[in-house]
Amino acid sequence: MTGARSPEDLVRTLRAVGIRDERLLRAVRDTPRSGFVPAEHAALAYEDVPVPIGHGQVTTQPSLSAMMIEALGLRGGEHVLEIGGGLGFQTALLARLAADAVSVELLSDVAAQARRNLALQGVRNVDLRVGDGSGGAPDRAPYDAVIVSAAFPEVPPPLAAQMMIGGRLVQPIGPGGREEVVCFRRTESGLARVRVLTAARFVPLRGRYGYPSSGQGDGSTGVVMPPRR
Repeated sequence: MTGARSPEDLVRTLRAVGIRDERLLRAVRDTPRSGFVPAEHAALAYEDVPVPIGHGQVTTQPSLSAMMIEALGLRGGEHVLEIGGGLGFQTALLARLAADAVSVELLSDVAAQARRNLALQGVRNVDLRVGDGSGGAPDRAPYDAVIVSAAFPEVPPPLAAQMMIGGRLVQPIGPGGREEVVCFRRTESGLARVRVLTAARFVPLRGRYGYPSSGQGDGSTGVVMPPRR
C-alpha cells in the first residue's frame, strides 16, 4: 500500500501506469472515490486496489477501469451503456466524460447504494437500472459506447446489436477468472477487434446471454493480472 489519501494520489498512480487521457484524469480528480466505497474500506479509496462491496464481490481496480474507459475514446457527446456498475465510481466517471449513461446492475442492493452515491455527488445524467445486463437496455439504444465489467467468452449479441456503427465496446473475453480485456469497434458487418488492453480477472457475466445465475449475482469486479512467466 502507498498510503494514498486523495484523488490526486490516484491520478498520479493512473499516470504512472500509462493513462494519458487528460479528460479522464480530470474526471478522476474531480470524482472522490471515497464517496463510492463502503465506510469500513475508506482507507482504500485512493489506492489502486479493488474494494469489497458485499456478495463476495469487489469493485474494479481503478487503473483497470480507467484503461477500459480510455479505450472507449469518449469526447463528451456520447450515449453510453455500462454493464455492471458496482457502487457507481466508474458510472460517475462515464457520466462526466459522456453526455449520459445507462447503467445496468444485477444486484439490487448494490444498485441502491450506487444510486445514493451518485445522488450525493450530484451525478444526474445516469439511468441506473437493476436487471440482466447481458441483454443490454434496448429501449435506450443505440449506444455510442458500451463497457462490460464481467467476463464471457463472446460479446452477447444484444450488446453488439444495440451499438451505433463506429461505436466502441470494451469487455473481458474469457470464462471468468483470467481474461483478455478487448476493445471492439462496431462495423456494418458486426464487431471487429481493435486491440487487447490487458490480461485481467473478472467475475462471469450472468444472465440470459451469459452464464446461468449463481443465485447471488455478480457485481462489477476486475483486477489486472500480472504477465505470465
